[in-house]
Amino acid sequence: AQVAAQALGGIAVPVYQDSIAKELGWVLDHAEVSILVAEDQEQVDKIASLKAELPRLRLVVYDDPRGLGRDRPPWLRPFEEVQALGREFGQAHPGYFEAEVERGRPDDLAMICYTSGTTGTPKGAMLTHANAIRTIRAFLEAEDVRVDDEWLCYLPMAWVGDSIYSLVMSLVAGFACNCPESPETVQRDLRELGPTIVLAPPRIWENMLTSVQVRAADASPLKRRVFELFRAAAERAEIRRADGQPVRWGLRLACALGEILVYRPVRDQLGLRRARWAYTGGAPLGPDTFRFFRAFGVNLKQVYGSTEVSALVSIQPDAEANPVTVGRPCPGIEVKIAERGEVLIRSAGVFRGYYKAEAATREVVDPEGWFRTGDAGFLDPRGHLVIIDRAKDVGALADGTPFAPQFIENKLKFSPYIREAVAVGHERPFVTAMVAIDLGTVGNWAERRGLPYTSYTDLSQKPEVRALIREEIAKANATLPAAARVCRFLLLTKDLDPDDAEMTRTRKVRRRHIAEKYAGFIDAFYAGRDEVEVATTVTYEDGRQATIQSRVRVEAVGAPRG
Repeated sequence: AQVAAQALGGIAVPVYQDSIAKELGWVLDHAEVSILVAEDQEQVDKIASLKAELPRLRLVVYDDPRGLGRDRPPWLRPFEEVQALGREFGQAHPGYFEAEVERGRPDDLAMICYTSGTTGTPKGAMLTHANAIRTIRAFLEAEDVRVDDEWLCYLPMAWVGDSIYSLVMSLVAGFACNCPESPETVQRDLRELGPTIVLAPPRIWENMLTSVQVRAADASPLKRRVFELFRAAAERAEIRRADGQPVRWGLRLACALGEILVYRPVRDQLGLRRARWAYTGGAPLGPDTFRFFRAFGVNLKQVYGSTEVSALVSIQPDAEANPVTVGRPCPGIEVKIAERGEVLIRSAGVFRGYYKAEAATREVVDPEGWFRTGDAGFLDPRGHLVIIDRAKDVGALADGTPFAPQFIENKLKFSPYIREAVAVGHERPFVTAMVAIDLGTVGNWAERRGLPYTSYTDLSQKPEVRALIREEIAKANATLPAAARVCRFLLLTKDLDPDDAEMTRTRKVRRRHIAEKYAGFIDAFYAGRDEVEVATTVTYEDGRQATIQSRVRVEAVGAPRG
């Protein structure tokens, strides 16, 4: 549908399928969408509830008819019917499609991609065909992508990375794009296909790591011991390689044996057995998670970009991949660091501007074409770009010690029991954290110990679970500088959720909203209180809301056991 629209001069506006109706309606109205392609009844129902508020929307095409009755409004049509009309039109107008494609120009708008909106309302970034194609050509100069490569298209098209790297790159490079049967079968399809190139945001890599850790924890004592032994050997070898040091023969021998017993079976289980390259992008990936996959033989590399620069600035060369940098700028892409450390980009991929927001465009693109990324960073002596954090999020503790919350949060999320974490510390005497447990892994942990629970809220407030997370945070603290260590924490009574505006659809924390919503928790951290009562609002998919009343314990963190 996206390619068809663009071939006829249309502008694609991809949206997240899990968006609630209110979010979806805002984007469709702002972008003045006239034709919409929906997957199934769930999506059609959202549109039906919004149709009266969308006067420009004249046609909705749906793919899956299950659950949709025979009586339908004139603006709703099945995909098969539209295909039949297209074939009929094509026969009556030979050459029409080719002529429409020929009329297209490089500077025509190809898509409007809405930003994640971490600081407020999403903005529509206008990207041209030239933006997308020239960006991919820069990527292909840096990476040896081949016609016989295999790619799995499983990410949301609303994330600019999927539109650029899946759709545009397959058209330019000529490789095959494979689509999963459904969102529920992605992991199975990944194993069956064994793609040669894999792109995933940090959340996917973190989920993969968690699944490996859970399987290891559930294994017999002997298998668990073997796994930990060879994991430690692999990570020691990876650290030496990343530091440019030789790997001693004894360690090489251990890793060779580990390849047979552990590393290859793990890669096969994850669907990464044939992957020549694996990329992480969209947000920073924790160094421990990055190092784990590298150690297990996955050629994982960091790629850096943003919606406004067509998803590409830099990428790590094979021999220089490390968890600290995001690689070298790709050919034709310029990077410079502003006076206050903000990263500026100039390239053929810089967007045309924000749709209906000229003032916002002027704030981020100067007259010379430099785009202000909003990220704080620097270029190291090798020419690699290092991203510290979002510039607006980098702060300082009360004593002036630099405070970068994302770095701390990624350390915490290395634990399989921690799904999300929000670090607090700017202009405060010490660092604290609000933690959302991983219901699956903590639930399994509780069941193995015969610990009953009734809900997420009940499980998160169990004394045994608080002790578990306290130990996990203590382990993370051992890898952090003294001033960055978490001193106090609490467990949230619900997971952070995009529907509650706590995160974006790409699972980036909306810090300003969280600081306001959980102000009572933050006050309790620094007032020395041991308990706080809170009312938490939960938003359901249909827009209904409910309030959960609960008491939450505030815990201090000590040194890890052992």
